[in-house]
Amino acid sequence: MLIHIPQLLSKQQVAECRARLNQAQWVDGKATVGVQGAQVKRNRQLAVDNPIARELGEIILTALYANPLFMSAALPLRVVPPLFNAYSGGEHYGFHVDGAIRLVPGSNLSLRTDVSSTLFLCEPEEYEGGELIVQDTYGSHEVKLPAGDLILYPSTSLHQVAPVTQGERVCSFFWTQSMVRDDWQRNLLHELDCNIQSLRQKVGDTEELVGLTGHYHNLLRQWAQV
Repeated sequence: MLIHIPQLLSKQQVAECRARLNQAQWVDGKATVGVQGAQVKRNRQLAVDNPIARELGEIILTALYANPLFMSAALPLRVVPPLFNAYSGGEHYGFHVDGAIRLVPGSNLSLRTDVSSTLFLCEPEEYEGGELIVQDTYGSHEVKLPAGDLILYPSTSLHQVAPVTQGERVCSFFWTQSMVRDDWQRNLLHELDCNIQSLRQKVGDTEELVGLTGHYHNLLRQWAQV
């Protein structure tokens, strides 16, 4: 299930991020993938230990944990500090599946990648191509969002970034280990939560809504791994 989170960052925050990224030193994106991924990956990234990456990553993490839609959809246990990439001049990343386990930089912690995220830092008209293409059981989905918007999708998905033929595509990307490992269970909880919140806005906290909220938390209690 793909979930679009609009305006995770404001336009001002995006502009500040872009200004800082313009000062950064980019490296070959192959540095963060294995042998298989390196065969289809052609892009540039900020090094994991780049101070600008750490600075901007904190801004993104603060926005994530304050965003109700992200919290509901991802049910995060921990998040890999955000990384940053850039594509231009035909650069691309062919079809691949994200690695199952990531080491959290600067720690001894490892993280299971349940949910992948791409945060767009360019407006769609700034570049041609560069669509994030995600394949799932319902077909192929092309994603190209406004600057500041984020897309969530299961890390088990086969996906690619199409070649950028003009301009430059700049994004942040990262992974989340969810409290709920199974994508179907996570989606069910998210849809239930969304319906509860919508009904609460319409009718208030009725006895039935209190009961539904109890079912939500009991399911989360049953499925969560913390």
